[in-house]
Amino acid sequence: MAKQRAGREKPGRRREKRGGPSSGRRKPCLHCKDKIDQVDYKDVAVLRKFISEKGKIRSRRISGACRRHQSQIARAVKRARELALLPYVNEGAVESTGGRRDRDRDRDRDR
Repeated sequence: MAKQRAGREKPGRRREKRGGPSSGRRKPCLHCKDKIDQVDYKDVAVLRKFISEKGKIRSRRISGACRRHQSQIARAVKRARELALLPYVNEGAVESTGGRRDRDRDRDRDR
């Protein structure tokens, strides 16, 4: 007779999800919840929530917006940037090279 492992479950039973990072349930869209029809480009405080610290527009997966409102958010952020209400790039952010080496620095070191 084969020896069974202690942590093994019966076949046919699925593991219960714990509600971790991939719990399967999406965040509700803030604009749909508040019944906002159009995203306003002049509302800079709301638009800042949808921009990363580097100045990039956050994706739907991160922001929790529905498809309709995400496209409106992107359009509003671009308009606000054009009118200088929002910056294109956040100057105060700490720059990291992302693992790349500075070629000029390496070239100077060899000399």
